[in-house]
Amino acid sequence: MHPTPRAASGIARSRQLLLPPPGPGGAITTVGQLRRHLQTAIELEHSTIPVYLCALFSIKDGRNPFALRTLHDIVIEEMLHMSQAANILNAVGGEPSVNGHGFVPSYPTYLPHSDDAFPVPLQPFSPQALATFLEIELPRTVHTPPSGDHYHTIGQFYAALKDGLIYLAERDKNLFNGDPARQLGPEHYYGSGGQLVAVHCLDDAIKGINEIVGQGEGIDGGIIDAGGPMPGPDVEYAHYFRFKEIACERRYRPQDKANEPPTGAPIEVDWSADASYQMRPNPKLAHYEPGSPLWNKTLDFNRTYMALLDAIHHAFNGEPGAIARTIPMMWDLKYKALELMKIPLNDSETAGPSFEYVSPNLESRS
Repeated sequence: MHPTPRAASGIARSRQLLLPPPGPGGAITTVGQLRRHLQTAIELEHSTIPVYLCALFSIKDGRNPFALRTLHDIVIEEMLHMSQAANILNAVGGEPSVNGHGFVPSYPTYLPHSDDAFPVPLQPFSPQALATFLEIELPRTVHTPPSGDHYHTIGQFYAALKDGLIYLAERDKNLFNGDPARQLGPEHYYGSGGQLVAVHCLDDAIKGINEIVGQGEGIDGGIIDAGGPMPGPDVEYAHYFRFKEIACERRYRPQDKANEPPTGAPIEVDWSADASYQMRPNPKLAHYEPGSPLWNKTLDFNRTYMALLDAIHHAFNGEPGAIARTIPMMWDLKYKALELMKIPLNDSETAGPSFEYVSPNLESRS
């Protein structure tokens, strides 16, 4: 079930006040604007991860294996994109912020600094969830201009970032003056889902952005993932087309066109309510009585989530090795999400993870 635009609008706009809008039309012409946009890129990539994780965690054991594997792989790649944006921000002398109150969206939300075309809720695996995923990953069309603010597609946003990097690098030979020790590389990132690029110059930054965009919407107007193998038995498709395979219940073939449906082998997709935990969309800690078992379990989940963001924040700010600490935290997050999803709220819905910012001072209650 989609949230109403009115409910999401106030949330999204309150967050937009945290980062001032850039120059006219979203053009990036100053280093300050560039850094703000790169911070937005980190927020953008992160904002999709809880959305995909809710759908992933909701799939019951033994059900929908193709969708389960697809969501798992895409979550890993979104984490790569978040890390790549942080590398570029560090390379231009910025400081990524990951664990603050303004960083964590309140769902339902809109993609940060987008044109608010569609709300993004937390919800279980379903046709409605797939429709949202396809809107998130929608490829940019050739006639749409770069747009650093009020973008319609993520590709437009990254095109503006790329233009800004090129513009500023031509005018400031010392643009990439960040500490190289703050860079994450493949040696730090477990299962990076592609090539994480350490950024030391413009070419590195452009390569990193091309990796992000190619994995999301394909390369050269096609369906192939920028980081995946070339066409063959193990070909990988970009996120949009991997989600389209689930929605259409059919695989793509390498020769298929981006503007046409997949023509490959059928996929078994079970859309029944019995195949997934039917978590109530957009749960909130505030929905439960303080001190109740459900309130405490939701708080415990969110404290684990905040500990995960803390570890990522440290990894992005001079402690690259801290990224290794996130692996057991992700497993812990999954188990706590499943605990919530197994708690019935009524005959048709269960509780679920809320992915909320919580203060370190907020304690469990009895």
